[in-house]
Amino acid sequence: MRVVVAGSSGLIGTSVVAALRGSGHEVVRLVRRRAAAPDERGWDPPAGRIDAGALDGVGAVVNLCGAGVADKRWSDSRKQVLLDSRTVPTEVLAAAVVEHGVPVLVNSSAVGYYGDTGDDVVDEQAPAGSGFLAGLCRRWEAATSAAEGRARVVRMRTGLVISPAGGLFGKIRPLFALFLGGRLGDGRQYMPWISLDDAVAAIRFLVEDDEVSGAVNLTAPSPVTNAEFTRTVGQALHRPTPWVAPAFALKAVLGEMAEEGLLAGQRAVPRVLERHGFRFLHPALGGAVAAAVER
Repeated sequence: MRVVVAGSSGLIGTSVVAALRGSGHEVVRLVRRRAAAPDERGWDPPAGRIDAGALDGVGAVVNLCGAGVADKRWSDSRKQVLLDSRTVPTEVLAAAVVEHGVPVLVNSSAVGYYGDTGDDVVDEQAPAGSGFLAGLCRRWEAATSAAEGRARVVRMRTGLVISPAGGLFGKIRPLFALFLGGRLGDGRQYMPWISLDDAVAAIRFLVEDDEVSGAVNLTAPSPVTNAEFTRTVGQALHRPTPWVAPAFALKAVLGEMAEEGLLAGQRAVPRVLERHGFRFLHPALGGAVAAAVER
């Protein structure tokens, strides 16, 4: 199958391209510059432009575009960047999928869709929550609407990705190595996580399985609290984790991003993936973290 991937240079995108090619698919990467390699095609989402022929004979489009939510404090201008970097490319690709008769659109979203769910277990049937992140995800998913009914549309609600480099683990590993690891606030907020290996395998699964559509949680079956996550990482790195980052301090430094992104959580589980027979390589956090440490 010929698969177009947007957002192919990121942590997940790079691995998705390699995995799709490894399983025999031809991959075309959309790049926001002049195409410089045989597998590249240029596009300009704000202008609504995709290079001619980029979607010819394509069996699926995978959209992984989106600026990093935790990269900067959420000013009004940053919030607009987070929104536009998701909805604009999605709208362009959804329209292109319809125009070119592409049968599958696999599009990113995030577990932030559910808001702060406390101790309640949530699957794909749960309603949207409140707050900026939930609203962002609702609008992100709504941007696929042009393709609904015209293609098989999958909306991936991805959790925190555990990877040897990059993602959440890549950011906190140096802190733990310096004996600065600790829980955030009271540590009771749930962290829906997934290993990079499983996230990539799940995306390939969603491209290939014709029976899956709609919302799909890309999370491991065993979400953990922040306190448990902290202990597990500390044990894997052989470091104590006595520290606590108080909620008031995180809010003072990071504002709304701390309140929704660090101190809130979702006890999200992957009902759809499990129902369709997806097998997790790392169903438990200990194994995922150990694998990341060993690489």
